[in-house]
Amino acid sequence: MDTVSVAELKSKLSHYLREVRAGRSFTVTSRDIPVATLRPWRVDDVDELEPILPDPDATPLYQPLFEPAGKPLPDAAELLRRDRDDRDARLSAIVAGTSQAHAPGEGREGQSGEAVGEELAGSEKDRRPS
Repeated sequence: MDTVSVAELKSKLSHYLREVRAGRSFTVTSRDIPVATLRPWRVDDVDELEPILPDPDATPLYQPLFEPAGKPLPDAAELLRRDRDDRDARLSAIVAGTSQAHAPGEGREGQSGEAVGEELAGSEKDRRPS
């Protein structure tokens, strides 16, 4: 019987299966230690075991830890829809409040665009090294 390593068997499995179909047998080794035999299947290999079918009257293996709540769970799509509608309403209120707080042509806290520009230019001069 020839030997083959697990690594070689994995890389050339189709080749070794063709060889086994042709009647050859192999000892599979892992780090030079025999771990399995790969050989053709024979009809006498079948055990005479009979399957044991489950008893339909047996108690289930899984028992719930808690009783289900009386109120059904809400639909996930409906929860998402409500959340998005609420978010959109809050954003609309914020945008409406922001646009009413600033008149056209005004910048931060009622300052004109020129005043804001001068303020920014002044702060940049303070940061520049002399």
